[in-house]
Amino acid sequence: MLEPSHNDELPAIPGKRYFTIGEVSDLCLVKPHVLRYWEQEFPQLKPVKRRGNRRYYQRQDVIMIRQIRSLLYDQGYTIGGARQRLSGDEAKGDELQYKQLIRQMITELEDLLKELKA
Repeated sequence: MLEPSHNDELPAIPGKRYFTIGEVSDLCLVKPHVLRYWEQEFPQLKPVKRRGNRRYYQRQDVIMIRQIRSLLYDQGYTIGGARQRLSGDEAKGDELQYKQLIRQMITELEDLLKELKA
């Protein structure tokens, strides 16, 4: 769902287990209040909530947010249309997430290889 041509504008996802809302905001180029709103609108987006109601997002949440961002900002979907597209694509969604994860890992490995060669 996230177009490969748009991957260049988004930073690489670090190999961490949990991300704060501020980190996800920076990784996905979306403001924190928008992320909180999307949690209400998209049932697939469920960050872990810990002490003090702090949100901690996992890698699959970041990928889901990037997909939502792509649908809304790049492809012109409405919130309802994006929700419908994501719920209809859940079977394909896992496959797409894995493909995107693999692309992301390849990019990170290529960058690492360039650094090692330098």
